[in-house]
Amino acid sequence: QVQLVEAGGGLVQPGGSLRLSCAASGCTLDYYAIGWFRQAPGKEREGVSCIRSSDGIAYYGDSVKGRFTISRDSAKNTVYLPMNSLKPDDPAVYYCATVPDDRGCSGYGSYAYEYNLWGLGTQVPVPS
Repeated sequence: QVQLVEAGGGLVQPGGSLRLSCAASGCTLDYYAIGWFRQAPGKEREGVSCIRSSDGIAYYGDSVKGRFTISRDSAKNTVYLPMNSLKPDDPAVYYCATVPDDRGCSGYGSYAYEYNLWGLGTQVPVPS
């Protein structure tokens, strides 16, 4: 069974850091574009970042550019999203998704409608 499992979410204060992971089973992530998306309550889903399989080109949304970095670990079949300098607008449920070519990811955007396999998400809650 092909599936993605996100992990690494948790409570963190503004200015802190987290590292999200997206582990795959049943497929080899090296051959897929990987996207990270997030959705906060009452807000639309937002494309945070993605990385292409063919050339490694990555995209970052304006709200996370310079703070988040997407990377692959081929040996672990896992994609990571270290998040630094977290801001009050960053809390959300974070999802990873894949598509078996690069049409879901370009240097200009990550297109949720192109991805056909999604994880269940990992939550980064609003600090109290």
